[in-house]
Parts: sequence; C-alpha cells; structure tokens
Amino acid sequence: MRASEVRTHADALVAEVERAIVGKTNTVRKAVLAMLCNGHLLIEDIPGVGKTTLAKALAKSVGGEFQRIQFTPDLLPADITGSSIFNQKTAEFEFRAGPIFGNVVLADEINRATPKTQSSLLEAMEERQVTTDGVTRPLPQPFFVVATQNTVEMTGTYPLPEAQLDRFFARISLGYPDKENELAILSQQQVSNPLEFVNTVISLADLMDLQVAVRDIFVHDKIREYILDIVIATRQSNMLVMGSSPRGSLYLMRAAQANAAMDGVDYVRPDDVKAVAPCVLSHRVMARAELKTQGSTTENVIDRILTSVPAPVPVN
Repeated sequence: MRASEVRTHADALVAEVERAIVGKTNTVRKAVLAMLCNGHLLIEDIPGVGKTTLAKALAKSVGGEFQRIQFTPDLLPADITGSSIFNQKTAEFEFRAGPIFGNVVLADEINRATPKTQSSLLEAMEERQVTTDGVTRPLPQPFFVVATQNTVEMTGTYPLPEAQLDRFFARISLGYPDKENELAILSQQQVSNPLEFVNTVISLADLMDLQVAVRDIFVHDKIREYILDIVIATRQSNMLVMGSSPRGSLYLMRAAQANAAMDGVDYVRPDDVKAVAPCVLSHRVMARAELKTQGSTTENVIDRILTSVPAPVPVN
C-alpha cells in the first residue's frame, strides 16, 4: 500500500471522528496516528471535554468489537481479564472472558482504580495476551486500548505507574474548545448525540493493512540518529529527573513514519519527528519538582530539546 493510499484512509478516519469531536483536528489526527501505529492511546484532561466521546468515535470508525471498562476504586483485576467459573452441569471450570477481550477497549478513568488493578493491563498492552489461572490466552487482533484519565490533581485519582505509562504509545489532551466551536457543540447536541452520525469507514482488515504500510515508510540513517539525539537529550537534561526509555526511541520512529504516511509521503522528514515528539515522549520523562512549581510541563521541556538538537538536512 502506497503512502498516498494511507493518507486517503487516514483523512477519512479523521473526518469521521470529527463528526463527534468539533474543532480538534490536530488532536484527532494524533489519535488516529496512534491507532495506525498499533499503539495504545492515553487521553488526559479535566472531566467533560470529550475524552470518552473521542474514544468511542475512534472505535466506531473502524468497526470491530468494542468493550468499555469503567475503572473504580473497587475494580478487581479479574473484572478486567476474566475468571474461571464452576459449571455445575459439566462439573468443570469454564473461563468467562472479561471486557479486555475486544478490538477496541476503552479504559475509562483508568487512574481511579488502584495500582494493583491498573497493573493488570500491563501484559495485555505489551504482549496482546492475558494469563489467568496459569493459562495464557491471546487477545483479538487488532487490539487497541484507549485509556482516559483525569489530571492527577483531581480528587480520588491514583497516579499511573511509570511502567504502565511507558506502554502507552502517545498521550494527548483535548483542552477547552474556543467559543465558536463550543457554540457548534451546543447546536449539534441539542437534540442528538454526535456519536449517532459516526460511521465505520474502514474495516479491521484495512486497519491492519494500514499498520503494515506505516512500518514500511523509509527511515534514513540520519533520521534515526536524529531521533536518538533527541531521546539522549531527555536523559541528559537538567530539567528532568528521568529521560525517555529505548521504547520511546522506537515509538518516536514509528510515529514519525505514520505522520509522513498521513501526509502522503513515503519517507520520514525531520519535521515528522518534531511533530510527534511531544505526544510520544512527554509521558515517558519525569520533570524536576521545581519545574512543576514554575508551571512548566514535560511538553515544554520536549519543545526546548527539539529547539536545541540540530536537525539533519532534508533527506529521502
């Protein structure tokens, strides 16, 4: 599949999701990008800005089996993965699959569950399988987790462990809409739910083909070195306590490939790396305490690093 074909399908996905999410084209594009990279997505923001709506719209646009898990403090790992139930008729234990067995799984308000329950997603997200009662069971393919979380300052939330944050391909936020778009939302949702107008525009098989096509986008050695220079800079920055992991390097390269493909270009450009670096790396680094008190964010640090690391001349 050519990059131009990837662009056509990606544009259709973005346009369809925008039926439900008004005025957030750049954010929707990043969400679609994560899905094309076969990576999981974390949506972090305050309540009521459309996190769950975005997740549902993504699921509906690609079809497949959709599952939702509402995370609460009393949620148990077995409520996610499933458990074995004794069948009195057959006198045998039968496995009842949990909601993790879906193509698109919405983990709603993931940081309201305890760390033990949060960690039950680690195997599923990394290896696309779950192990219960000593038996390993594969998950449906494709498998895409869209997790939403309120900001950690909100009451009743538990910070996600660093190991789990690193499993998410990208982190995005929606933010408040501007006045014009919020007026459009009020008009649009006065008598109907915007999700009613979102249709399936590609099949799961098409999605998997797109994921393969993205991986085939050409990456020059100089671009790989540029990606590593950025990641190494996060590890050496005096504004950060912890830099990005090697998984961050790999995901940054894949995200840059997807960004190029979504533009219809069959090779990665330095601008592709710059465009996706904040959403891929910002949740993999840890800022110093004094940086937080100054109101700065890890996204700001990544932006500074992108400014300081010299980019290679355009190559193809």
